[in-house]
Amino acid sequence: MDRRNFLKTGAVGVAASTLAAPAIAQDVMQWKMVTAWPKNLPGPGVAAQMLSDRITTLSGGRIEVKLFAAGELVPGRGVFDAVSEGTAELYHAVPAYWGSKSKGILLFGSQPFGLRADEQFGWMQHGGGQALYDEMYGRFGIKPFLCGNSGPQWAGWFKKEINSVEDLKGLKFRTTGIASQMAAKMGMAAEAMSGPAMFQALQTGALDAGEFIGPWTDSALGYYQVAKNYYWPGVGEPSSAEECGVNADAFAALPDDLKEVVTQACTGLYNPVWTEYTTKHAQALKTLVSEHGVNVRKLPDDVIAAMGSAAGEIMEEYRADDDELVRRITESFIAYRDLVGGYMTYADNGQMNARAGVLGY
Repeated sequence: MDRRNFLKTGAVGVAASTLAAPAIAQDVMQWKMVTAWPKNLPGPGVAAQMLSDRITTLSGGRIEVKLFAAGELVPGRGVFDAVSEGTAELYHAVPAYWGSKSKGILLFGSQPFGLRADEQFGWMQHGGGQALYDEMYGRFGIKPFLCGNSGPQWAGWFKKEINSVEDLKGLKFRTTGIASQMAAKMGMAAEAMSGPAMFQALQTGALDAGEFIGPWTDSALGYYQVAKNYYWPGVGEPSSAEECGVNADAFAALPDDLKEVVTQACTGLYNPVWTEYTTKHAQALKTLVSEHGVNVRKLPDDVIAAMGSAAGEIMEEYRADDDELVRRITESFIAYRDLVGGYMTYADNGQMNARAGVLGY
């Protein structure tokens, strides 16, 4: 899909404005969903539309959700505040964008050397994560749900090869969330910006490198045109959860059956979104290499080790945070990571290593 199509339909920067309360006609509620993405951007933009349609369908039309892409009602980075303030009823974005609200929020999206997509959902559903998620977002008048995951993200697009830790120092690098804190500890100048803005910054030289999501989404945004070195593994984001935030008052006002509709629409979309990413990423990577001359490169082992040390320092800082809730979220995350990570040595990791030994991949 042509990158320019997304830029036409996904312009950002429109100022937020207060909207009317949800219209109710013949028992039909009309809800607005604001998103952080260009319309139908492969990956998150597609997932947002799926969620909008899903709520409308599963509610039997009792909730009509109209989706507004980034910039159509509010800027992409303004969707959290829009829902918190009641300007819109729900948003689709990622927790990595809300670190300025509380660093504890970032753990619900991705963590360097942290949880994979299945583990992240397991923490929420079976490890106490959802209660902490509700408590944190409740501070802002939002009821949160995880509703998808990109799977493992990539280390990023680099104009020059990376051969050592020294090569990273001073690089202007686009990333978000805890990964940006890790990048800063590595001596990089971390920059937060939208996916389309990252392309322009790479093109003009305002960035030396950057990561967004993975092959499917990244190829649609055309990064291969301005940087040919595509590095893995994306240890900064072993997975990246997508979320739906619902205005807490709007959610509380729903009858019980519609509360369950919204809940199931979100959580039931997690696996379909994740598996679509996995499939489309694999297909897109082949095209990037065979048709666009992209160089797929592995980060040097010493770089990965240094990133691991930086990530460990960050987690210790989170464990000592002044906010008691941030400390509880961090301890819960670490406990679940260590519990399931230890088991994965014998389960998924063991199976994948065995398959690689026999099949070569």
